[in-house]
Amino acid sequence: MMIAMFHFNDLKLKNISNTGHLKNIIKSKVLQTTLLFLYLLVTSFTANASKVLIPMDASTQNDHLKAYGLVYFSLQKNFKVNWLLNYRGGSFLVSDHPDLRKECQIRGVSFEIISDQEAESILQEISSPSQNMESVPLEKAPKIAVYSPQGNKPWDDAVTMALSYAEIPYTTIYDREVLADGLLLYDWLHLHHEDFTGQYGKFYRSFKTTPWYIEDKKEAERLAKELGYAKVSEEKLAVARRISEYVKGGGFMFAMCSATDSFDIALAANGVDIAEAMFDGDPSEPAYQSKLDYDLSFAFTDFILERSPLVYEFSNIDMTSKRQMIEKESDYFTLMDYSAKWDVVPTMLTQNHTRLVKGFMGQTTSYDPETIKPGVLIMGESKLNGEARYIHGVKGKGFFTFYGGHDPEDYQHRVGDPKTELQLHPNSAGYRLILNNVLFPAAKKKEQKT
Repeated sequence: MMIAMFHFNDLKLKNISNTGHLKNIIKSKVLQTTLLFLYLLVTSFTANASKVLIPMDASTQNDHLKAYGLVYFSLQKNFKVNWLLNYRGGSFLVSDHPDLRKECQIRGVSFEIISDQEAESILQEISSPSQNMESVPLEKAPKIAVYSPQGNKPWDDAVTMALSYAEIPYTTIYDREVLADGLLLYDWLHLHHEDFTGQYGKFYRSFKTTPWYIEDKKEAERLAKELGYAKVSEEKLAVARRISEYVKGGGFMFAMCSATDSFDIALAANGVDIAEAMFDGDPSEPAYQSKLDYDLSFAFTDFILERSPLVYEFSNIDMTSKRQMIEKESDYFTLMDYSAKWDVVPTMLTQNHTRLVKGFMGQTTSYDPETIKPGVLIMGESKLNGEARYIHGVKGKGFFTFYGGHDPEDYQHRVGDPKTELQLHPNSAGYRLILNNVLFPAAKKKEQKT
């Protein structure tokens, strides 16, 4: 509560009668004036701002990506936060605090100071049945883990770049921590561009003689033996199973590029040897395709594995080789529209200042809809060839989101390419999808209706 203090010095009244009656009148008038001034001042304080609106539309927000970091900061400080779905690009309403204003200014995030009355008017508009909007309370700052091998640079992965730029803290974990049940400490898990099949990313043809490939293979084999496994594929399957258990138990998993399909392939193979001799020292198992168990995978079904170790591809899930006719200039995908009041989860995950997002490639660029399981939502698709770019599903008590491609602001990232400078892309629609997922576990979610 703010208290105003007033000091009246040397108040002199001239040319007036010195009678006691007049003195009382004068004192009464001064008191009335003082009380009126105090009333107007307190009223002005009450009418002043008590909420901070962080707009997320295209024309107003200076830095969309750092805005997510501001929201995370607010949750860490236990400020009250509401995510205003479909209101001005998915804006955030935060209780006002000097620390929040200061952080907005330091980080270059656009914000608007509004009164309680204005905030209430916005919430009433959002709650109207005629509006496809919803206000979702954010309850806590989620603890974030990034599954990535030690030594990988942050710029090797779009998610770690997004987290670092937005100033959202995360912990890097890998196989040892996962197998020791370390995932139980975290609310949200990102899978780096990992190969869970034990085929070292299918890089054999192009990079088998390069020092980094040889060293990575040796390190993976050393770690597998240290953890008690005869093969890297066996150790990676054990890791994939633990991650699967984490999600089924209520965890939130996000993955990009080859971590998406290789994860599902490893689960479906379920110990069947699908790796050739150059990967694990012995031939693959005969007729391994017929032994896949698609019930164990998360998102994909009925896929056909790529048998050749010389082909830079895991299976027919990915559509990279099927999209050669798509030019960079016309490569966009469209975000689906959902009912904010009924389908809150996919609405949160597709919040953006545009429904048209620039496409980008990776080892796993996109997904063939024919291989996607019923019940898995295609939240972003290319109209040019029908490929799925951004999908989401439920597994047990938890959730998973798969996002095709390597880097939303590097169209065709190659090994050894320089990192993306996110300072040059503060309003990236593609990166916003990543950060939607980061805040997803913080939300008090309603059950999906459709």
